[in-house]
Amino acid sequence: MRASQLFLKCLEAHGVEYIFGVPGEENADFMMALEDSPIEFVLTRHEQGAAFMADVHGRLTGKVSGCLGTLGPGASNLVTGVADGNMDRAPMLVITGQGSSSRLHKESHQAMDVVHMFEPITKWAYQIIRPDIIPEVVHKAIRIAEEEKPGACHLELPEDIAKMEVEGTPFIPEKVRRPVADDKIMDQVWDIIKNAKRPVIFAGNGAIRKRASKQLQRFVDATGIGVVSTFMGKGCIPRDHECYLFTAGLQAHDLPDCALDSADVVISLGYDLVEYHPRLWNKAPGKKIIHCDFKQAEVDQDYRCTKEVVGDLAHTLWMLNERAKPGELDFRSNQHRSLRNDMLADLEEYKDDTGGPLVRPQKILWDTREVLGPEDILLSDVGAHKMWIARYYHCDTPNTCLISNGFCSMGFSLPGAIAAKMVYPDRRVLAMCGDGGLMMNIQEMETAARLGTNIVVCVWVDNKYGLIEWKQDNEYKRHTDLNFTNPDFAKLAELFHWAGFTVDKAEDFKPTLEAAFNAGKPALVAVQPDSAENNRLTEKLGKIVCPI
Repeated sequence: MRASQLFLKCLEAHGVEYIFGVPGEENADFMMALEDSPIEFVLTRHEQGAAFMADVHGRLTGKVSGCLGTLGPGASNLVTGVADGNMDRAPMLVITGQGSSSRLHKESHQAMDVVHMFEPITKWAYQIIRPDIIPEVVHKAIRIAEEEKPGACHLELPEDIAKMEVEGTPFIPEKVRRPVADDKIMDQVWDIIKNAKRPVIFAGNGAIRKRASKQLQRFVDATGIGVVSTFMGKGCIPRDHECYLFTAGLQAHDLPDCALDSADVVISLGYDLVEYHPRLWNKAPGKKIIHCDFKQAEVDQDYRCTKEVVGDLAHTLWMLNERAKPGELDFRSNQHRSLRNDMLADLEEYKDDTGGPLVRPQKILWDTREVLGPEDILLSDVGAHKMWIARYYHCDTPNTCLISNGFCSMGFSLPGAIAAKMVYPDRRVLAMCGDGGLMMNIQEMETAARLGTNIVVCVWVDNKYGLIEWKQDNEYKRHTDLNFTNPDFAKLAELFHWAGFTVDKAEDFKPTLEAAFNAGKPALVAVQPDSAENNRLTEKLGKIVCPI
């Protein structure tokens, strides 16, 4: 067989279902072979969109999917989405073509060192230099991408290597049990927890992977320890659980931070420093920090751990549950109850708001939560709306609110929603984005229509880069010129063969969102947020007094 055929057989053996991308001349042989493969190729309108789709597919399934580009600009267009997936811990395989290996040693058309370009933003990057090593290389790349902490791997296949005749058989992947912590360290950790006065759990991205959330809920039920989540840890326990203390990460002092401030022991579960830097939540001296994760803790002045528990996180929590005798501990506190009640009151404050054409962000998020069911999926782009989603939208189950928060890339939500709908065709999938972020990958609206993925996009139309304005106002009390113009988004949606809706009054948002989900085709809802609420929220957070 040809090397490209062997490459695909190796992907098939590892259960790869999709490759998203834009092909070029230098991977033409690979594309011809792909026509005879059960792997589905999804043609996108930009390589960045393809990378975001592979990112979200990997996050939701825990399995590698591929994104593909050709050499030169095709490869460089993948970079932002690949970096996003890698930093947000999504398993993905990046496949790029390359010119013939006979011309790579010299100045040549479109030729650049793609492997070195991807090395800083992947877990491993490699050029296939001979066809007989393909089974080893593909097996290694997928294993590295899927092992904790998951991320991106890159393989480059030069066009002449792809056409070479080769004999070989794929590696058959076997499940490998992840390392687990030993009993000695768990006994030490349990002693710290038993003797704590005000312990708090800080749950991050890792807490919603590999069954960890089920064990976490058992542990919380047994001990009554309050749980604060990062943006990416939403859904680690249900939002209506009495011990759920909502989300930290706004970079301003909020009610959930009060629980972290007063804690004498912080049990950090699957927390990545890229999510929310510890200097922002670990301000009070003297805390004991117990780091529980698949990997050792990052070395940081503000994250000095008393104990590190390294191993499979679900198993770590299971070991804690084995030590938690029924009725032995109950850390439920009046402070946590008061904090939770204050936050619930904030969430409900504007649920019945009326008026227009500007709609309060709080109302948008309340209605969105009402329309989406427990298993439905919200994807947040990056912008001012992300801050509102982080504070006002909470989840019942893991991986039902996907936020780009490690790399924080605009343009993530629309292509990501397409992939989410492919994984869960029976769930409602909503991409929530600003007008800035939507326009960065607007071309993928055609992809959604062509594929028949009936997603809904809700675009917040404020005609500016609102988050930058918000941050500049906070720091400098003024902002630079950040305004731009927009098309009529409802009409634009119709040109892409979508249903288009515009919300003019707050009371119309919920029924309009319902109508969008019932449109029978992809749909877009344009709403004008009341941007004045941004600075009002900053002022509100500045006045928060922590419950005692």
